[in-house]
Amino acid sequence: LIENGKSRLQQAHEEVEEVKIIMLDNLNKADERSGKLGELEDRADQLLQSTKTFEKSTNRLKQQKRWDNMKMKIVLIGVGVVAAAIIVGLIIYAIVDASQGQ
Repeated sequence: LIENGKSRLQQAHEEVEEVKIIMLDNLNKADERSGKLGELEDRADQLLQSTKTFEKSTNRLKQQKRWDNMKMKIVLIGVGVVAAAIIVGLIIYAIVDASQGQ
């Protein structure tokens, strides 16, 4: 039977070709998505590695700053002890000098 100048067989063949084109397009899109997902996974792995490196660096810096802070406290305590010893020495000297002067 001919419908609109085409046989049913020709129409079915054209529909099959359209479906085939759509399926191939869908497969190509799926391949593209798969590639993009792979790239995204690689970038996520790189970001994770960078995060680990950053964490190690910040921990090292934290320890270094803590040690620097501790050294500064020790120096300040030492300066305070020396200053206190000088003051006590001056007071003792003044008391001894005043008692000898009488």
